[in-house]
Amino acid sequence: MKIILVGITAAFFFSSTFVLNRAMSLQGGHWVWSASLRYFWMLAFLVLGLLFFRRHLLFESLRLFARHWRFWSLAGGIGFGVFYALISFSATYAPAWVVAATWQTTILATPIVLFAFGRPVPLRAVFLTLIIFCGVLLINLEQAETNSWRDVLLGALPVFGAAFAYPFGNQLVWEARNSRSSRIPHLDAPPLNDPFCRVLLLTLGSLPLWALLIAVTSPPPPSLNQLTNTALVALFSGVIATSLFLYARHAAQSAAQLTAADCTQSMEVVFSLAGEAVLLGGTLPGPMGWLGIATTMIGLALYLRVQNVR
Repeated sequence: MKIILVGITAAFFFSSTFVLNRAMSLQGGHWVWSASLRYFWMLAFLVLGLLFFRRHLLFESLRLFARHWRFWSLAGGIGFGVFYALISFSATYAPAWVVAATWQTTILATPIVLFAFGRPVPLRAVFLTLIIFCGVLLINLEQAETNSWRDVLLGALPVFGAAFAYPFGNQLVWEARNSRSSRIPHLDAPPLNDPFCRVLLLTLGSLPLWALLIAVTSPPPPSLNQLTNTALVALFSGVIATSLFLYARHAAQSAAQLTAADCTQSMEVVFSLAGEAVLLGGTLPGPMGWLGIATTMIGLALYLRVQNVR
């Protein structure tokens, strides 16, 4: 029960990403600032935190980044940069709960990414991901009844892309730690054993992409509200939610408990729906939307059970 409660609390803070991104979009904030400012804030939080509590790991992380800046720019640019740029862009066209529900397709994308890296993938788990995809499809079909297909596609397709980018970037780091590929540098250093150092390295790697996007799009200066909201996203999702979720997984003593921790993240959809309805005056889903949410959450639970319980 403790693991479940901690996991649900993490999902609550993770949902702030979708709700606050939607709020910034409705207020006219440019999606490039919504995306990039989060990581600028994350960089500040991580550097200050490591400077006060793990100073030696901070300096080792910076040295590791300097030695392999090309690798970290690739991994961070895709896993953090492309991922979050697409998530932020989609908030311009889709409600927060739709983005959160569509994001669950990362469960479908993960085995495909693993297969691309030559890793074994259980076929029965892949089959169950189709249930998740059906749920997401129902949600977006309902949106098509009240919105143009253009807005539906611009809201959904970027999230599908983000669902592949995030596990791809993380898998690059895993491969660098555990494989001996001739195309990926082998990294075996203390910072890679610390989750906050890994986040710092990927955040540093995403900076070139943010600089490029800002230069190409030339967005108007961010408002004070956008600065505040992106700081809240960085704190709530990047620091608090990540810490709580990692704590819940670390506390798990069995595959069943790991499954319980992972399944709690499906609550992001519920919290995003509630947050948008209460804070932004968003409309509740119709019957097809509720069916899609239920199907997505059931598929996620079944998938994680097959993956972790043998």
